[in-house]
Amino acid sequence: MSTPEPNLSGTILVADDEESIRWVLERACAQSGHSVVTVPSGAEALAALRSRPFDLALVDIRMPDVSGLDVLSRAREEGLDTLFIVMTAQNTMANAIEATKRGAYDYLTKPFDLEQVAALIARALSLRRLTKDLERLRAELKQRHGLVIGRTPAMQAVSKVTGRVAPTDATVLIQGETGTGKELVANTIHYHSDRRGPFVAINCSAIPNELLESELFGYERGAFTGAVERRIGKFEAAAGGTLFLDEIAEMDLSLQAKLLRFVQTGTVRRVGGSELIRVDARIVCATNRDPFAEVEAGRFRADLFYRLHVLPIALAPLRARPEDVMPLALAFLRRFAAEEGRAFRGFTAEAEAVITACPWPGNVRQLENAIRRTVVLHDGSVVTPAMLPPELTATARLQPKPQTPALPATILPFRQQEQMIIEAAVAAFDGNVGRAAAALDISPSTIYRKRQEWTGRA
Repeated sequence: MSTPEPNLSGTILVADDEESIRWVLERACAQSGHSVVTVPSGAEALAALRSRPFDLALVDIRMPDVSGLDVLSRAREEGLDTLFIVMTAQNTMANAIEATKRGAYDYLTKPFDLEQVAALIARALSLRRLTKDLERLRAELKQRHGLVIGRTPAMQAVSKVTGRVAPTDATVLIQGETGTGKELVANTIHYHSDRRGPFVAINCSAIPNELLESELFGYERGAFTGAVERRIGKFEAAAGGTLFLDEIAEMDLSLQAKLLRFVQTGTVRRVGGSELIRVDARIVCATNRDPFAEVEAGRFRADLFYRLHVLPIALAPLRARPEDVMPLALAFLRRFAAEEGRAFRGFTAEAEAVITACPWPGNVRQLENAIRRTVVLHDGSVVTPAMLPPELTATARLQPKPQTPALPATILPFRQQEQMIIEAAVAAFDGNVGRAAAALDISPSTIYRKRQEWTGRA
């Protein structure tokens, strides 16, 4: 057997009641760099598969206790993640069909040529590697482009609307402060759509207006000084996919007119060109401004606005949805811990209080960067306040507005006093539960739970 590539070596189980077959395959596989376990029966094969993971199993179709086909069937029923090659001494169509029906990758007919076995094992392990890579990529895509995390009704509504608009081709306008996750929503819409073209993003505020037109529409050779060759723009680059125009309200009015033409006709004209080019690209826009105010002020074309405002999505700032802070923080922690090879799995109650006490002026982006910084710079299983960026712990030390507590005329039951204290603290911080929790030295979740209990009794 030829030696496989190092990344194609794997763990292999050989199950056959003939000792000579087991010996030959064990020696051949071991020489090729594979880790091999051999067993003489189907029952022992099942026990081995249940005890440890195997990349590949070569099982004889006829064994005295449990047949190779039954081993394969039971492994599939139990969700064991192993590829199977069935070995048989009878090269019949019935055996091949039955093995395939039960989920075998392939089958071998005895007596077999060891070079043939080597090639078959290499193909099987290559398929398994590709399958694992695909599963990993799908998991990463799901993690990065899954619907927006949020417990508040506002964010649940965003998730619902995003899921509903994704399969359509209608234009979408996303509104929200900087850092609220507008591009994430746009990417989610594209990922969950039926479009197979690319997701192309451009920030209209990051490019001078005199250059933005050529970036968006492309240009012909000689269109201006320095245009030495033809270049396609972002519209053409997004053909078959989605073009995300971030900070659309920053676009010059003359360019807005050309964007309107594309929205109406689906065609673009390169700078310096005369040909109208039809492009199948979906438009998703975003702005951190109030679009109605921009239209009223004459900075945004009303006809373009109402063309883009078909399916509006509004993202609330993070300070307006404190219940979403910790779910987001935990999601970021798990993601970055996996990427950086750290063991973090959660936060201490004190760290949670610090995180929820922060007003997060930079919204989700600021929270994401803070968690990434924590994971990169520290090790451990749980995040403590000392691991968090200093500016967060400084925010958590803020004291509530000074108030002179009014002494009750009579002694009240403890639960009523507890409610008064908590509600007074929340009011002192203008409704910020995180800061109130930090000041009271309790977990924010305690305040939420208590409030739910009080609401239930009301």
